[in-house]
Amino acid sequence: MGYPKGNLVSRAVVKPGEYTVIPPEGRVINVLPYFEGFSTTILASPKYGASFVFYVSGVDVGARTTKTWCKEKGIESLVYFMDEEKHGEGKLTVRIGGEEKTLSQGGYAYAPAGVGMDISNKSGCKMRILLYKQRYQPVEGHEARVVWGNVNEIKERIYDDMENVFVQDLLPAELGFDMNFHILSFEPAGSHPFIETHVQEHGAYILSGQGVYMLGDAYVQVQKEDFIWFGPFVKQAVYATGRERLSYIYSKDFNRDVEI
Repeated sequence: MGYPKGNLVSRAVVKPGEYTVIPPEGRVINVLPYFEGFSTTILASPKYGASFVFYVSGVDVGARTTKTWCKEKGIESLVYFMDEEKHGEGKLTVRIGGEEKTLSQGGYAYAPAGVGMDISNKSGCKMRILLYKQRYQPVEGHEARVVWGNVNEIKERIYDDMENVFVQDLLPAELGFDMNFHILSFEPAGSHPFIETHVQEHGAYILSGQGVYMLGDAYVQVQKEDFIWFGPFVKQAVYATGRERLSYIYSKDFNRDVEI
């Protein structure tokens, strides 16, 4: 890396309990036990107020987990194959319970609480993945199940009656699930229909484009590769700027009452 060129500057914004914007320039690699050949950065954690943990990770050729990840009681997990070094050549192998599948770019897998997953790269191509875990909130009479999918096979639908904003849902809306993942996409000049203030948290990774996000009382410029954590009830809305579509994948807790 060497010496800096000019003054040390950062676009990062960290407001514990409210929101964060974590750009790629300031990230460091976190060593995770039982992850061999992974270059992982923890992006969201309860240490600044999130109720979940969100990671981005490079996956080298031959990388593998040597112990089932998130097999602890009550912990649910998800992996998303974000991108690859050589288009069309990456294959991510995921085992959940007794079932093993190979994911191509855009593929994802969800493991219910206590089941966990094993992840490996048996292909000849480096790739990047997103990982997510949180503590599951059970509801009597309902339960989650293993989900496999690929966002390239999910049809977009128009978001809130706006023909230049689109959404894709990765997980079912059934009551057995206490969280979901979505991809929200804005054509240039697209925006949210209103400023949101809600109990749900989000963890969002920007896949393409740029925009100006209202976070609390601030307007923050964001772009591809930025991670954003939205705390409960923080004011939030975005305007898509630039010349390409603004898209981000994000988590959302739902289908549950608030525990007191």
